[in-house]
Amino acid sequence: MQLIRQTEEQLARCHQRGLIHGACHTYVGQEAIATGVCSHLRADDALFSTHRGHGHALAKGMPPVELIAELFGRATGCSRGRGGSMHIFSPEIGMMGTSGIVGPSMLQAAGAGYSFKLLKTDRVAVAFFGDGAVNNGAFHEGLNMASIWQLPVLFVCENNQFATEVPFKYAAGNPGVASRGAAYGIPGIELDGNDVIAVAQAAGEAVQRARSGGGPTLLECKTYRTRPHSEGMGDYTYRTREEVAAWRERCPIKRLRAHLLEQKLATEAELNAIDAEIQAEVLAASQAAEQAPLPDAAEVATHVYSEEQAGVRSQETGDRSQELGGKSGREISFVAATVEALDYEMARNAGIFVMGEGIGIRGGNFGTTTGLFAKYGAERLCDTPICERGFVGLGCGAAMTGTRPVIDFMFIDFINDAFGELINQIAKMQYMSSGRLRMPILLRGCIGIGHAAATHHSGSYHSIYSHIPGLRVVVPSTPYDAKGLLTHALRCHDPVLFLEPRELMATKGFVPTESYEIEFGKARIACEGRDVTVVAIALMVQRSLAAAELLAKEGISVEVIDPRTVSPLDTGTILASVKKTGRLLIVDEAFSPCSLGAEIAARVADAGFDDLDAPIRRLNGVFTPTPYSPPLERAVIPQVDDIVSAIRHLMEE
Repeated sequence: MQLIRQTEEQLARCHQRGLIHGACHTYVGQEAIATGVCSHLRADDALFSTHRGHGHALAKGMPPVELIAELFGRATGCSRGRGGSMHIFSPEIGMMGTSGIVGPSMLQAAGAGYSFKLLKTDRVAVAFFGDGAVNNGAFHEGLNMASIWQLPVLFVCENNQFATEVPFKYAAGNPGVASRGAAYGIPGIELDGNDVIAVAQAAGEAVQRARSGGGPTLLECKTYRTRPHSEGMGDYTYRTREEVAAWRERCPIKRLRAHLLEQKLATEAELNAIDAEIQAEVLAASQAAEQAPLPDAAEVATHVYSEEQAGVRSQETGDRSQELGGKSGREISFVAATVEALDYEMARNAGIFVMGEGIGIRGGNFGTTTGLFAKYGAERLCDTPICERGFVGLGCGAAMTGTRPVIDFMFIDFINDAFGELINQIAKMQYMSSGRLRMPILLRGCIGIGHAAATHHSGSYHSIYSHIPGLRVVVPSTPYDAKGLLTHALRCHDPVLFLEPRELMATKGFVPTESYEIEFGKARIACEGRDVTVVAIALMVQRSLAAAELLAKEGISVEVIDPRTVSPLDTGTILASVKKTGRLLIVDEAFSPCSLGAEIAARVADAGFDDLDAPIRRLNGVFTPTPYSPPLERAVIPQVDDIVSAIRHLMEE
């Protein structure tokens, strides 16, 4: 506790000196909780924390110099200067990260718990969070999942009375956090969070329960932070000086010191010596951190994606459809091709598991897991509650801790309920951990308009997600590509969005029986031509090929390019085609504003302008939500006739 207190007070002084460039959320007053809980953890146990996570990191074993250097923005910091106060990573000691967003720690800890259960280890996961988080949906979803799957997780609520500056007694309809455990069928224990002995005893029992397969526990530790929410912020508009002073007298360090002296477990001289030793250690750490080098700006974009991709691909990498398609392959459906890839990879990698609604015995809404439940069982084909944010966040924590989750959404529209987990957590984890954490998670679902599914089951969001660094976005259009790209996705270390056009999922094509990969960022020339280049996405590939066949009768030779992946995007293949044809049409059923088509047009205008004989044209879906009625639905997205007309007009320019 004294190490945490003195480090935090030193950081507060350094903030006043201007050495800390951003926020500084100290843990002063709450030291007993981290100390008591972490005293029972091993280095291989996983800890997930909040923006107020300095104390957790130190209690888990982080040297003060690494923490202080991080807040100074130095290259020797625990996150290499990328995280500051709110993003603290040290996976080497089981410190899996702190988050500036409220709630993810609970979901990620559940994911780590799922990994540990699947891998048959006795490791445990711990989630620390504040009282404000218990009114967040992540609390409900995280505890519910941990309960139904009996995950080895300890949920620790540090109830310091305020969520930023909002009193908990105002914000909570049920201010008893521990009592909420009963709603999920798990033990809930209320503790004096300033009593390190009581916290340690309860935490020890909870950790042992988790290690022995007894499932999760919720601890509510009532405490108080005696410094501002963040250093430099006003502190007495929402609470009084008298209240803070009263809680300072209930200091957990003073309390333990008095206990040790009263029970004659230590002398005043011994305790003073410990204090002096820690003070010297913290001062030396601060001085060393101040002298540490700043990060190299040339490395600012490293670890956005995994740097281990070269070793992932098999000898079958590449598009061998011309060689294998009609010879050694068989004709199977798009969905069957993906099931074949998933089955093969699950057989060779015991860390792969699938989560989603109805993907177990049923085999998935679109047959994406048909037959796999009987082969791999309920732990690896896990039906979920309807809680997309919850199981995406769980998937994030699982991917961080040694397994490879596959999240099956049925319709990709549903992923938007988990937007924050995907964008703020999954996409950024490798970067913020400086490449020390991998994020091998695959998120799949169908896209596109058709079958009168209306506006919540028809989205195509590849333009949105391809804007986000850290994500791979895959949009196959043939069974051959679907199998090869899914295989690659299941072997790479990056998060992959695998978007499957609903209107193509029943289509058939020749697919090799053997396993093979198709590398991301390699476009396919679906049809060679000389007069005009058409870059088409998803269903629009098939419609563009149909348009090309019609136009060939008029003597117009169309080259159709299927990018296959939109992040990364194979600009080189597109530019080479435009150099040959001089004309470019981009066809995508997604909306035109701020779209992938706009990005392709910008890249070609920038790098291939001199090769163009006519303006770049785009053909997109109508900028509107998707309607239900078939004639309205048909009017929303490009049809073959629309593509033919657009090419004719382009040829006239």
